[in-house]
Amino acid sequence: MTESKAGNSTAQREFHLLAFLSHEKLQVLIFISVLLVYILTVCANLIITALVCLVPHLHTPMYFFLCNLSVQDIVYVTAILPKFLAITTAGDNSISFLGCMIQLYLHISCVSGEALLLTSMAYDRYVAICIPMRYSLIMKKSVCVLLASVSWFIGATNGFMYSWLISNFFFCDRHEINHFFCEMKAILGLSCGGFQNIKIVMIATCAIIGLLPFSLILISYGNIISSVLKIRTSAGKLKIFSSCCSHLTVVVLFCGTPVSLYMKPESENSQEIDKLLSLLYVAVTPLLNPLVYSLRNKDIINAIKHITNLYFWGSFACNDIDNDVIYN
Repeated sequence: MTESKAGNSTAQREFHLLAFLSHEKLQVLIFISVLLVYILTVCANLIITALVCLVPHLHTPMYFFLCNLSVQDIVYVTAILPKFLAITTAGDNSISFLGCMIQLYLHISCVSGEALLLTSMAYDRYVAICIPMRYSLIMKKSVCVLLASVSWFIGATNGFMYSWLISNFFFCDRHEINHFFCEMKAILGLSCGGFQNIKIVMIATCAIIGLLPFSLILISYGNIISSVLKIRTSAGKLKIFSSCCSHLTVVVLFCGTPVSLYMKPESENSQEIDKLLSLLYVAVTPLLNPLVYSLRNKDIINAIKHITNLYFWGSFACNDIDNDVIYN
C-alpha cells in the first residue's frame, strides 16, 4: 500500500452527490414530484402498519408480512429521499463518509429483505389458494415469525457485508458521486481499483437474493394460476387473475430494475439512465406496495372504516368486516 493511497483513504471523509443538479430547469418539478411521492409513501405504509397492529381481524399471515414490508419501505425511502430533497432545494449535496456508508447499508438491507419478504408473501398465497385445507397448519405463527426474521437478518447481514467491504476501498482524490444517493455502482466508480472481489460477491448475492427469490415467486404464482384455471366461476377467476397480475407487476418492477441497472452495457448516457431508473425504483416501488397489496383490499378498506368510526365517531358500525382473507 502506498503512502499516498493510505493518506487518501483516511482523508476522504466526505462525498458530494451530483444528483440531477445539471438539469436546473427541472429542479422544481423534481422536488415537488419526489416530495409528494415521499409523503404518500410514508403515510400509506404507516396506515398499513397501524391497521395491522390495531385491528385483530388483520392478524393473519398475509397482513403480518405486509406490515413488515411497510416498515422496510418506510426505512428505505427515509434513508434516501430526504437527503435528495435537500440537494434539490438547498443544493446541500455533501454527505459524510459515515453517512454515505449508512445510506448504502440501509439501501442494500431493505432491498435484500424486501425480496425475501415478497417471496414469503407469494408462498403464503400459494398455500392459501392451492392447499387451503393445510393453510393453518403450514402458515402458523411461529413459521411466519421465522420467515420474517430470516428476511430481516439476511438483509441486514448483506447490507453490513457490502458497506464494510466498500468502506475499506481507496477512493484517491475523487469525491463526486454521480448519483442522488450513495449507490454501490456509483461508489465503485470512484475507487482506485481492486474491486474484482466485490464483483464476485455481487454476482453470488444477486443469484441468491435476487434470482432465487424471483424464481420462487414465479413458481408460486404459476401454481396459483394453474389452480385458478380449475375454478368454474368466471368471477372467481377474474378476481384472482387481477390480483396476480397486479402483484406480479410489483415483483417485476422490483426485481427487473436492479437487473437492468447492473447487467446492461455501459454507454455515454449510462449514468443519467441509471439515475432515472434508480429514482423510479426508489420512489415508485415503495408507493406501489401498499396500493397494490393493501389499500385496494376490501379487508383494509373495512378496517379503515372501522378505526375511523371507533376513534373519530365513537361508533362500532363497521363490525361486520368481511371474513374472506384468502385472496384479495
